[in-house]
Amino acid sequence: MPTVVDALDALLPQTQCTKCGFPSCRAYAEALAAGAAPINRCPPGGDAVIRRLAAALGREYAPLDPRCGVERGRHVAVIDEPRCIGCTLCIQACPVDAIVGAPRQMHTVVIELCTGCDLCLPPCPVDCIAMIPATGADAIWDELRMAAARQRFEARSRRLARLRSRRTERPGARAGAAPQEAGRPSGPNPDKQAVIRAAVARVRARRAGARRRP
Repeated sequence: MPTVVDALDALLPQTQCTKCGFPSCRAYAEALAAGAAPINRCPPGGDAVIRRLAAALGREYAPLDPRCGVERGRHVAVIDEPRCIGCTLCIQACPVDAIVGAPRQMHTVVIELCTGCDLCLPPCPVDCIAMIPATGADAIWDELRMAAARQRFEARSRRLARLRSRRTERPGARAGAAPQEAGRPSGPNPDKQAVIRAAVARVRARRAGARRRP
């Protein structure tokens, strides 16, 4: 039987953008149900979602908190593929598995799956990702897409939880330690970071050469 949290979660846009200050739409719904969060912290949902939350919870309407962001039309991520260095950081950041690619190879965004969360922008070391207004059918973010995005997010969360569990169960893994491979230092993989730094240096060198050419 659906709970209050289920009902509130169904009102949220399932972008999983974390702009509300919570790690997921579900976590925000749980805080709302507990009376631990205001109703005006969802920029993707904007005014319409705020009014629905106010009605569902019997609370007074409040305009969107500008500290969380601004309301805008649906945007999607686009990768400038020639500039992509294949570092996979955007793939790791995408909450709904909407970016595909392989290490050291070009990545691309599956536009119809992209929630417009912006989470792939900060980790990109060469700034080759841009958020652009969605057009045509991709500009529509309806209940079917919301439900599909929720399912992908939950599937990804379960997959990552299984990986963490396997790592902690490996022989030699420290009890209570962060889920990482035994014997491997915490933090970013040094080898991967070296590859990224070298790729960034190559991109910058190409750009500098292009600027010098008449």
